[in-house]
Amino acid sequence: MASYIARRKFLATLLGGAAIAWPLAARAQQTAKLPTIGLVGGAIPSTQGVWITAFVQRLRELGWIENRAVAIEVRWAEGRNERYSEIAAEFVRLKVDVIVTQGTPATIAAKEVTSVIPIVFVGIGDPVGTGLVASLARPGDNVSGLSAQLTATAAKRLETLREVVPGLRRLAILANVGNPASVLEMREAQAAASVLGVEAVILEIRRAEDIAAAFETSNGRADVLYVASDPLLNSNRVCINSLALGARVPTMHGLREYVEAGGLMSYGANFPDMYRRAADYVDKILRGTKPADIPVEQPTKFDLIINLTTAKALGLEIPPTLLARADEVIE
Repeated sequence: MASYIARRKFLATLLGGAAIAWPLAARAQQTAKLPTIGLVGGAIPSTQGVWITAFVQRLRELGWIENRAVAIEVRWAEGRNERYSEIAAEFVRLKVDVIVTQGTPATIAAKEVTSVIPIVFVGIGDPVGTGLVASLARPGDNVSGLSAQLTATAAKRLETLREVVPGLRRLAILANVGNPASVLEMREAQAAASVLGVEAVILEIRRAEDIAAAFETSNGRADVLYVASDPLLNSNRVCINSLALGARVPTMHGLREYVEAGGLMSYGANFPDMYRRAADYVDKILRGTKPADIPVEQPTKFDLIINLTTAKALGLEIPPTLLARADEVIE
């Protein structure tokens, strides 16, 4: 009788363990079968977390609830170009269904490792100029997405700067020359400066360690600093703005995050809005549309952000007409 009871307890324990293990295995299988999005964050979560949140929220609105209808794998490059190839290769190994990239280097890296997995880019400065798509209307291949028009709006940034610094004569342009889009924006800003009769000094960097040396090179040679948008520079925006403030040089940027970190002004596309729209691209692709059949779209919302605290620290007076046009004033 004792041996019978012992056997019953053993079987109950075994079956109980199986009952616990089975749902876990089933959930793992279910997760594995979910459509998977591989999302590349160009900088760091504190910089771009709001963008990702906007993307995930829009996916939910479209019926793609994370861990129920879709799986999302997020990887952060931290502004290091070498990370993009590693992340893209990892997503190929994971057999994700679509890759979402931010910026030109990340998109180039993804395109180099796969011609099959759909790629949706967000915030590329000039997708045609960098050769990522054949045209905006017919992108071709496995790539499409949203352009940030960073190159096209370079002249607008300089004109806005001149409203704050009317006697602008010398301009320093800080750019990561390892990013093709930043190089294009740098050249466009240089051309716009020439039209305005402003001398431009180019400060080239490739690594975070180059930033301080670039400032030393420009010391006393520029009235203002134009920062070409780039994940590496975005990740180091606090350092850049601290150096600029120490040198008493006003700064102009393409992203609001720089201004939140002490920069003077930014004018550019609203990135949370573009990430919401990127979710619509992903929705179409997961439902069967090919990227080649989805035209590249341009920003519909542009923001002018002004940091009055920084302006006061630099002894600058922002014209009332410019303040009236600002989408947000940080005090």
